[in-house]
Amino acid sequence: MLDRQHLAILREVDRQGGVTAAADRLNMTQSAVSHAIRRLERELEATLWERDGRRLRLTRAGRRLLTLANRVLPQIEQAEAEIAEYAGGRRGALRIGMECHPCYRWLLKVVQPYLAAWPDVDLDVKQAFQFGGLGALLGHEIDLLITPDPVLRAPLTFTPVFGYELVLAVAADHRLAGREVVTPEDLEREQLITYPVPVERLDVFTRFLLPAHRLPRGHRTVETTDVMLQMVAAGRGVAPLPDWLLTEARGGPPLVPLRLGPEGISKSIHVGYRTADAGVEFLSGFLDLARGVAPAGGVDAEAAGG
Repeated sequence: MLDRQHLAILREVDRQGGVTAAADRLNMTQSAVSHAIRRLERELEATLWERDGRRLRLTRAGRRLLTLANRVLPQIEQAEAEIAEYAGGRRGALRIGMECHPCYRWLLKVVQPYLAAWPDVDLDVKQAFQFGGLGALLGHEIDLLITPDPVLRAPLTFTPVFGYELVLAVAADHRLAGREVVTPEDLEREQLITYPVPVERLDVFTRFLLPAHRLPRGHRTVETTDVMLQMVAAGRGVAPLPDWLLTEARGGPPLVPLRLGPEGISKSIHVGYRTADAGVEFLSGFLDLARGVAPAGGVDAEAAGG
C-alpha cells in the first residue's frame, strides 16, 4: 500500500500546512496531491488529515505515518545522494555528529588538515538529531559520532581519541577556590551550570552527586561555552568542565579547576562509526588525524585506551 510518494506527500503537507503549497514543493498539481491522499486513506481505511481552520492537521494515524516518513525518507535521500556522488566521480561526504559541546575547538584542529588532505570529500557537522546521536549513527543520518559516552553495540565501533579529567570550574574568588578537591557535600550550596544534556548523562550527577545522595542547590543549563565561563567567573555558579578546556581558555576569565572527589572523574572522547564502514578510506583518514590531535592538557589516544 505505502510507497515513497505517499510518505513524501505526507511529510510535505505537514511542513507546508496545506495541499497547495505542498504541491508546489513536490512539482505536482494540487488535484494530484489531493487524489493521492484520498486514495491512500481508502487503502488504509483510515483518516490521515482533518481540517483545522485553513490548515490541515494530522490525525493519530497520520502522525504515525509521519514518524515513519521522517525516519525512512532521509535515509533514502542520503543513499541517492551518495550514489550520485560515486557515479559522478566524487569521493563522497562525511557527516559528523557532535555529542560533546566543548569539542568544537578541538574539532577545528582536525578539520583543517582533513580538508586539505581530502579535497574531494564534503564535510558537515551536526549537533541536532531527530533520534539522538546513537540513533542518527545507526540510521545513517551521520557517519561519525564524537561523544564522551560510547555505547557498545555490535554494528558500531567506538575509538578513543583523547582522554581528560572532568573538573569543577569555580571563580578565582569563590569560597572553594583554595581547595584542590571538592566533595558532593560542597556542591549542596552551589548553583550548578551544565550544558543542555539530560541529567542521566551528566557524570557530575551519575558518578559524583547521586551515589552520595546529594544534589546541588540549583541547576541550570547553558549551551555556549564562552557564556558558561563568563557566568562562572562572575560568581553565578560552578560548572563541571573538561580540564583541557580550562587550559585552552587561559587568557579568558580567571577560573580555578578543582578535582571532583579524591580519585577524580576520568573520561575519554570517542569517535563512533558503523563497523561496516571501517574500510572507507576518507572515514579512516579522519580517525587517523583525530587520534593525533589532542587539545592542550588532553591525553593522547594511546594513553586514553586507544
